[in-house]
Amino acid sequence: MLGRPSHRFSAMAATAALLGALFMFGAPSPAQAVPDTIPLNITNNSGRGEPVYVYNLGTLLTTGQQGWADANGTFHAWPAGGNPPTPAPDASIAGPTAGQSKTIRIPKFSGRIYFSYGQKLDFRLTTGGLVQPAVQNPSDPNRNILFNWSEYTLNDSGLWLNSTQVDMFSAPYAVGVQRADGSTATTGHLKSGGYNAVLNGLRGQAGGWSGLVQTRSDGTVLRALSPGHGVGAGAIPASVMDDYINRVWQKYAGSTLTVTPFADQPNTKYFGRVSGGVMNFTNGSGAVVTTFQKPDADSIFGCHKLLDAPNDLVRGPISRTLCAGFNRSTLLANPNQPDTSSANFYQDGVTNHYARLIHAQMADGKAYAFAFDDVGQHESLVHDGNPQQAYLTLDPLS
Repeated sequence: MLGRPSHRFSAMAATAALLGALFMFGAPSPAQAVPDTIPLNITNNSGRGEPVYVYNLGTLLTTGQQGWADANGTFHAWPAGGNPPTPAPDASIAGPTAGQSKTIRIPKFSGRIYFSYGQKLDFRLTTGGLVQPAVQNPSDPNRNILFNWSEYTLNDSGLWLNSTQVDMFSAPYAVGVQRADGSTATTGHLKSGGYNAVLNGLRGQAGGWSGLVQTRSDGTVLRALSPGHGVGAGAIPASVMDDYINRVWQKYAGSTLTVTPFADQPNTKYFGRVSGGVMNFTNGSGAVVTTFQKPDADSIFGCHKLLDAPNDLVRGPISRTLCAGFNRSTLLANPNQPDTSSANFYQDGVTNHYARLIHAQMADGKAYAFAFDDVGQHESLVHDGNPQQAYLTLDPLS
């Protein structure tokens, strides 16, 4: 991935998943011509009686303009923003009522499809573009609204559509795509009772993880923040991963961590050893290619800062691998990374329990619980080079 989705409208998980796939598997083969818009069928199986509002916000791939699309898939550029931020135009689309479906059209975008229950979202524009909701901030105007979003890229090579928990775990939904042969691929559904199981698991997890759960004054559980945002907001201790980090640094001061970042290039390997408090990676010739300072929990959960992953062919792929290994706590058990077997994930007592609980409650085991959850293809993503229709299904909060 390019990096975790930000609250500025920049790198989205869908685009990042595409680029991650290019790193791992090579460029896609040419696809059939993809139309300028495709239908998105939205089904409301939430069982909730409030009105639903839908938004399709993103960046137009042909021009790089930021804006929104209406129900017909027509693009509208955002007007100039201000400082302080000014209200954005109302881009909401009336969503389906409980038990009903509605079809809109989505254009060639890299963007997000938001949906909210009972209340419209409050979007603002700065001089730099759209401000995304940042509910880890107590003063964010969307803090007390029940909402969520999916991320997608639609371009000439097809559709990449994912469910995401990189920023928060909230109102559940699934995504899907209908292929040219009529078959449908779906992901993102929770197991029966999975929504409450994740929230209750966080509440019962020792070490401060219960602080991630946000509840409205009327008792409605709104979401669980991702641990990266939780650390930033003081909702979870910043030291929550220290024990594991220290053990990893100690282990690889006396042994070698081997990283093979490209599945289709098994001979491309990098070798990590800790010396002088930093982990140096060398190539097969023994030359140092990149160096990592000992990360903290924020760097691990966000896959950024001390684990920054530039869009290159050396540091970025190594950092992706380290990030996945830290979040899944596989670095001590396996000196050859990435470890792509889900049976080995989250086995240490110090781990990303948020990601552990979400994956355990997914019907297919797949999720985007942290930014590089696509390492080893464990992400909740559907893709097709010739999509006939996309799907967004709003599921029950139970």
